[in-house]
Amino acid sequence: MKASMSRAVASLAAACVLAVGVAFAQSPAVNPTDAKDAKQEATQQRVQPLNNQPVWSEVRSGAPQVTTVTGRETNVLIQSQGETWRAAHASLTVFGGFLFALALAALAVFYFFRGPITVATKPGDRVIERFSLADRCAHWLLAITWVSLAITGLILSLGKAVLLPLIGYTLFSWLAILAKTVHNFIGPILIVAVPFLFTRFIRSNGIGINDIKWFTHILGYFTGHEYPSGKFNAGEKLVFWFVLVLFSTTLIVTGLILVFPNFNQTRATMQLANVVHMVAAYLAIALACVHIYLGTIGMDGAYRAMRDGYVDESWAKHHHLFWYEQVVAGTAHEKFVQPQAGTSAAPVVRSEPA
Repeated sequence: MKASMSRAVASLAAACVLAVGVAFAQSPAVNPTDAKDAKQEATQQRVQPLNNQPVWSEVRSGAPQVTTVTGRETNVLIQSQGETWRAAHASLTVFGGFLFALALAALAVFYFFRGPITVATKPGDRVIERFSLADRCAHWLLAITWVSLAITGLILSLGKAVLLPLIGYTLFSWLAILAKTVHNFIGPILIVAVPFLFTRFIRSNGIGINDIKWFTHILGYFTGHEYPSGKFNAGEKLVFWFVLVLFSTTLIVTGLILVFPNFNQTRATMQLANVVHMVAAYLAIALACVHIYLGTIGMDGAYRAMRDGYVDESWAKHHHLFWYEQVVAGTAHEKFVQPQAGTSAAPVVRSEPA
């Protein structure tokens, strides 16, 4: 009897030892580093119970966290690069504001001292159709779209610093919402307007040696002694290739990235797109200010060319001598036209240059 009880007790003890061994073998090993971190956190809570710095250090470390949502960056609780973007955004706003103000101030000073660039019309001057209806439609589609985007973009980027102190929170909030809506909905029109203008004007915007010479004689442009040029001078070609081709294309691409986040781009991509968008916009606006000035109040006859399509013979000869000579020789796409006698109707095409 005693022997049987002894064997039963021994078997039970052996079973317990075996169970403990299996449980120990299956339990996860304790990481010394985790134990140390847990001890440090416990010590931190005792010494500074309201200090969550260790927790936020872990959150902002960039290491993947635990999430039940699927998708890109869903396991990133806080993106620390956002602070870098915010600082860069503020600096670019200051830079862009000063650049825009400097462009306006320089043009105002120049107009005050120089006034508009004029060319005297001679008696018997013929008229040249400088821009066709399709050319003007392409230009005005882009111009209206581009200026609308520039104005609304400046409101959104500079409004808090410039407009808010002047008009107050209520009015500025309405203005900012309107600017944002117009900017987002009109922006995609550039996808059509930029290629349309590009295809209409590309044949006259090739770069050659005379364009380099024109820039070396640029002072003559403002003193009445222009270096000869084709249909577009080197300054206009600069606007074409930089404002239209380079900057506007950049604004289209970056704008689509910002307006349509459902492309599955990351926040870092959108932050980079925002910075590039701002730089391209401010540089383009500064150049466009010069272009708009010369196309309106800065040069007599320039606005008429894009409004009605026509320029006087003296104007063409003074500002674009090479192009004028091509028109006279009949090798240009543009032709001489002549107003109908005694009327103010649109000019009609002449068969031969007189």
